Amino acid sequence: MRIRFTKMQGAGNDFVVLDETRGPSVPGGLTPAQYRWLADRHFGVGADQILSVRPAPAPGIDFEYVIHNADGSEVEQCGNGARCFARYVHDAGLTGKDRIRVQTLGGVIEPRLNADGRVTVDMGAPIFPLERVPFDGSGLQALADGAWQTWPVPVDGVAVPLAVLSMGNPHAVQLVPDVETAPVRTQGPLIETHARFPRRVNAGYLQIVDRAQVKLRVWERGAGETLACGSGACAAVVAGIRLGRLDTRVDVQTRGGVLTIEWSGEGQPVLMTGPATTVFQGEVDVPDLK
Repeated sequence: MRIRFTKMQGAGNDFVVLDETRGPSVPGGLTPAQYRWLADRHFGVGADQILSVRPAPAPGIDFEYVIHNADGSEVEQCGNGARCFARYVHDAGLTGKDRIRVQTLGGVIEPRLNADGRVTVDMGAPIFPLERVPFDGSGLQALADGAWQTWPVPVDGVAVPLAVLSMGNPHAVQLVPDVETAPVRTQGPLIETHARFPRRVNAGYLQIVDRAQVKLRVWERGAGETLACGSGACAAVVAGIRLGRLDTRVDVQTRGGVLTIEWSGEGQPVLMTGPATTVFQGEVDVPDLK
């Protein structure tokens, strides 16, 4: 089956975008194996995630936005993807609005296109109750830190202090002295699949430069390390603020670029601003994979 696609990237986090506003890309919808094929950088198009643009599911909502990771699994949220989604629907003429309301598996988000070409996304308020992350803290003793706490999660024989929260998807953030030497590729997969996180988790490694600047690497659930993770940047800044290390507006240096994160406190939404760029458009024959 031949389908049209658009390749996009936001701070190096790259996506295949599918316009499914008039129906699924293939009859019956793509299978997990076909999503994996599209994301494959050798045999398919290549991407960290596949983003599907779908019609509004309810009044007051402009679109639905469905996210599949490179491993074919559907996930709740993707911040860099949300910016690319907003840029795509505007540039493709699917909407004339600069601010849209979008339904995701993790809730409703509100991306806004700015005059400088960047996109700001209202990512909603962070979620802290452990059962909603979800995270199993039974038998662990939380470690007080700032106005919050971390959880000493045993990973490969070492208790790793993790700040645990959700941005519509689960995150575990740890402070590190240097992101370049952090064990992202060795420890990250162990945290992602740890039994304490029943739906797996995104593992963030946060280096604080000063109260308004940080460096970040993220091992993403179902995708591995990416050049940037928008929801991971939001989670890391929220964690840094609650731990007393950061101010309310922070520039996050990822390997793919800079994201600006703002959070004014408990119950308030997290705002993320960054780039969203179309790379190319094309057509591809998707094999019949079950």
